[in-house]
Amino acid sequence: MKNNENISKILKALSHSDRLNIVIGLYHNDCSVSECQERMKLPQSTISQHLKTIMEAGITERRREGTTICYKVVNEFVIKLIKLIEE
Repeated sequence: MKNNENISKILKALSHSDRLNIVIGLYHNDCSVSECQERMKLPQSTISQHLKTIMEAGITERRREGTTICYKVVNEFVIKLIKLIEE
């Protein structure tokens, strides 16, 4: 049952089209908030809020590169899902 709860949390996070687009973009290329902002043409605060939701769902992790924090998709279920979406 725990696995179904995790999947539900992931699908809920991906149900917003902007978050889905951010995750697909991160799958192809790790990036920072400012890089996501440039790609998505959304305010920094909106991108940050979406990334927080995505991270809380266990979809991404972040790492520090100097003064920049980069985000990366690490959830195997989500990676498989993205591949299916892109077929």
